[in-house]
Amino acid sequence: MENQLAKSTEERTFQYQDSLPSLPVPSLEESLKKYLESVKPFANEEEYKKTEAIVQKFQNGIGEKLQQKLLERAKEKRNWLEDWWLNVAYLDVRIPSQLHVNFGGPASHIEHYWPPKEGTQLERGSISLWHILNYWQLLRKQLTYIQKKCHSEPDGPGVAALTSEERTRWAKAREYLISLNPENLSMLEKIQSSLLVFCLDDGSPHVTPEDYSQVATKVLTGDPTVRWGDKSYNLISFSNGVFGCNCDHAPYDAMVIVSISYYVDQKIFESEGRWTGSDKVRDIPLPEELVFTVDEKVLNDINQAKAQYFKQASDLQLLVYAFTSFGKKLTKKKKLHPDTFVQLALQLAYYRLHGRPGCCYETAMTRYFYHGRTETVRSCTVEAVRWCQSMQDPSTSLFEQQHRMLEAFAKHNKMMKDCSTGKGFDRHLLGLSLIAKEECLPVPELFTDPLFSRSGGGGNFVLSTSLIGYLRVQGVVVPMVHNGYGFFYHIRDDRFIVACTAWKSCPETDAEKLVQQTFRAFSDMMQLMDIARL
Repeated sequence: MENQLAKSTEERTFQYQDSLPSLPVPSLEESLKKYLESVKPFANEEEYKKTEAIVQKFQNGIGEKLQQKLLERAKEKRNWLEDWWLNVAYLDVRIPSQLHVNFGGPASHIEHYWPPKEGTQLERGSISLWHILNYWQLLRKQLTYIQKKCHSEPDGPGVAALTSEERTRWAKAREYLISLNPENLSMLEKIQSSLLVFCLDDGSPHVTPEDYSQVATKVLTGDPTVRWGDKSYNLISFSNGVFGCNCDHAPYDAMVIVSISYYVDQKIFESEGRWTGSDKVRDIPLPEELVFTVDEKVLNDINQAKAQYFKQASDLQLLVYAFTSFGKKLTKKKKLHPDTFVQLALQLAYYRLHGRPGCCYETAMTRYFYHGRTETVRSCTVEAVRWCQSMQDPSTSLFEQQHRMLEAFAKHNKMMKDCSTGKGFDRHLLGLSLIAKEECLPVPELFTDPLFSRSGGGGNFVLSTSLIGYLRVQGVVVPMVHNGYGFFYHIRDDRFIVACTAWKSCPETDAEKLVQQTFRAFSDMMQLMDIARL
């Protein structure tokens, strides 16, 4: 590990960014063609013709002017989307980010050398932090002092809970906090500039390799007084030695924390969960307690923040289950892309559960490009819907069902390739709409057409999904819309692990039922691939 760390100092995080190509502006004609294809599953013939006319008018009129403006912007900015995306997708959003925007997930150390065990929080926490910071021998003694102090004194006011508030209210509360005492600003800046926040949580969540539901719930909706909602990395250590993280989504995407989490998990596995370095402990300064100056108004703000947070958190249904009948190994043996396998299973599950197609967002990474982040893959295709319909039609033969499924696979695989290589259309349409806004032009009819939002446009996807990868790392988010689902998953050789969320207050959705239907779809799809041998 020391050699790896030494080598890493020679290569900076963004050292090679300048060698990457600029983010391209797609062809207007191609983007609009793809958009029209994406709305078909959600329109009858009359509605589609109306939208088709709206798109044609846009393409021949204001769309072309907006395209030229976007191309001019792209000449000045190597990533024309970057600044816009940070603001529109994250910073302009006023809903509480800690629950609604952040992503999080439990660590999978429990599957090998760190099963849940009371009394291991500090030892394991030190080792985990060592692998993150390469500084363990100075930490365990930084941690024992903190834990004793926390347990020997009354709870503090819980200023961190303010970060779980609606964004404008938190901003106002922050300004008021600073006005009370200049030292409050100094302490806020120390938290904001720190590498991470290490959270000692007194909770002891249940977890098994097949069911991460309770710990994932605690990670995403746990005590807001021991999380800092604006922090890009909250490393959470529970009293039973189980770990997780909660991360602000604004500065980066999930694959960054996936890489960190996998690295730590591998190091813990290699050392069999033990500390293998020197036992010598050097004297270091004791940690500094950050004591904020507060008054009755701040305390009331904190209580209000906690109340709204727990009310929303209690409304969240969250499940993390493992499907263990097969996984990546068998799907690849059948020449099926594992990610597409899950996406199509989810489409069939939603169709069976709700009796209609579900507009779906899947993350595509655009990191081939300068400062690239993500693009939208719209998984609910015409081909996917035709296949779902055939699966519900007893008169359709197994061979026909298999044929339609493979057509849906081919379409999805092509879309993912297009989106990853700068040929998606959702970010392009966003750019065109923002150009219109900056030019103080009326909102083009394309973006007010009912089919735009019904097909998921404007952040209205009922299925918000992402592949976390093929490693032993979990992740979870809340739904994008109230009547929707959050659906993160990761894939291993022998299993699929899915993390599904829904709002209990929505009578239409049920995360438990969607997961069970997805697992049923996994089995049905694999059976279809066996029909050639029948």
